[in-house]
Amino acid sequence: MLQLKYYSYELAFEYPFITSHGMKTHQPTLITSLGLGNLTGYGEAPAISYYNITVPQMVESLEAKRSMIERYALTDPQRFWHFLHHLIPGQHFLIAALDIAGWDLFAQMRRQPLYQLLSIKWGDTPLTDYTIGIDTLENMVEKLKAHPWPVYKIKMGRPDDLDCLRVLRANTDAPFRVDANEGWTMEETKRLLPELQKLGVTLVEQPLPREENEAMIELKAISALPLFADESCRTEDDVKKCLDGFHGINIKLTKCGGITPAMRMIKDARNLGMKVMMGSMSESSIGTAAIANMLPLLDEVDADGPLLLKEDVAEGLKYEHGVIKLSGGSGLGVKFTGKR
Repeated sequence: MLQLKYYSYELAFEYPFITSHGMKTHQPTLITSLGLGNLTGYGEAPAISYYNITVPQMVESLEAKRSMIERYALTDPQRFWHFLHHLIPGQHFLIAALDIAGWDLFAQMRRQPLYQLLSIKWGDTPLTDYTIGIDTLENMVEKLKAHPWPVYKIKMGRPDDLDCLRVLRANTDAPFRVDANEGWTMEETKRLLPELQKLGVTLVEQPLPREENEAMIELKAISALPLFADESCRTEDDVKKCLDGFHGINIKLTKCGGITPAMRMIKDARNLGMKVMMGSMSESSIGTAAIANMLPLLDEVDADGPLLLKEDVAEGLKYEHGVIKLSGGSGLGVKFTGKR
């Protein structure tokens, strides 16, 4: 019988984290654990206000379904996901936390790192970026200088975006990825794209609101820079919908429902000829380790959650100038160190 536990945290950011969706100084997150014998698997779901997801909501759902989850016989993580998908339909964040914990536990039962259980051959992993959130120009430069990195993600979505990027470019030669988080209009994006290319931007995430599909199709036809869907690609059903308007997709484990659907989304995107990125939602090392185990399948990765947070609840991941290194241990390869 599974032993279900959970822990909630308010993890402080090193700097206030500002995007076009707003500002936050702490990241609320829910850590779930599934125990069997002397083994315990861990998962994570950060709470995101603009998706109307809170930790108390997830805890309430967990308690309501606790007995059914604990009675589940974990013989296949993919079947466990389908069980959760029907048990708590539509609750992708919570399903993700339990799905990750299930995969972690099952890989430990098999005495394998997660990537081996997923039949992923290790090698040629992309570099993760370091995110510079929206701030004053002085503060953004200060963050950049305090964190020398081989590639940066720059959050955008305000009138002086180009001026900001020019100032940052004067302080580093590293490539930039730009993320507007739906913060631009069609006309702004058309004006900005050629200038972004001149400033060493290598890709653009979600320039327009999710609803503006026709405009994205027009943008893709004229853009020399790869356009990646973020808010437009939440779940498996969105992958094919993004084909005409984007060159690639950014998969978020919490939004899609965990490792199980993410693996299918990667396969679907590849079959459609699209590029694949996986992104952070400011997870600790637990949620980030789930992303890290899939690195060889990705073209790009934004897995800098532990770098942005002032505190963590696990150890085992290492960052070496953009390269993420796993511990080599079974399961996710991280050890939970948070307060219980």
